[in-house]
Amino acid sequence: MRGQVVRATRLVDIVFPGDTNHHGTLFGGIGLAHMDKVAFITATRHAPVDFVTASCDGIDFKAPGRLGDIIELTGRVVKVGRRSLAAEVEMVAEAPLTGERRRCGGGVFNMVAVGELAGLGGQLPQLKPAPMVEPDAELRSVELVFPEHTSHYGSLYGGNALAAMGKAAFVVATRYCRRSVVLAAAKRVDFTAHVHEGEIVELVSRVSAVGNTSMTVTVEMWAETLGTGARRLCGHGQFVMVAVDDRHHPIPARPVVAVDTAG
Repeated sequence: MRGQVVRATRLVDIVFPGDTNHHGTLFGGIGLAHMDKVAFITATRHAPVDFVTASCDGIDFKAPGRLGDIIELTGRVVKVGRRSLAAEVEMVAEAPLTGERRRCGGGVFNMVAVGELAGLGGQLPQLKPAPMVEPDAELRSVELVFPEHTSHYGSLYGGNALAAMGKAAFVVATRYCRRSVVLAAAKRVDFTAHVHEGEIVELVSRVSAVGNTSMTVTVEMWAETLGTGARRLCGHGQFVMVAVDDRHHPIPARPVVAVDTAG
């Protein structure tokens, strides 16, 4: 049965100009929307029912997310009742070139099951802590497929899928070399199955090859069905990212150790 493993849900994004307020930092409403999305996915992964957000507690914003920062949100279930659970979400900002990490905010979201619990014995499954260990070199990031992300066929639009995969490749390459990086090529991208509206997309990304100035990042796109947890590989590709200087001239792509100050 699902819900027996404490599984961290992670969403990784970049603060682009459209996400900022008049101060040039991440707009609080965007941050809250990301947190609520992570809480929903976290709850749905714990139990195969529909959830709605009932309330949120202790939401705080400790530090700003600046333009160009990598934003990482992590959610986990911390308490479970009969029909409700509490999902704790933490948001951390990361300076892409230095690796400095700082806690931006977080809070607890109380999610209520509105679906039928008959298949679960009338109540949500309880916590049985057994954290999953993810490889350090691997990035896993989730997203929900909303109607605006779909094509006229009702499935994830290929352009949006490519954009998400390219963004994941950018984050992985930046974390590897701590240099400004640009997309030089998509060596091959294959889409093998549709991703439907309302499904979770999880991107699994890793650096698979390193040259003098370039890095090849392999990205897998998995679809996860809400309510059942069934997963299928829907696409994969290789993206070549090149490290550049201020004049966009290629420079050596050498790894740099990140500085973590998020605690």
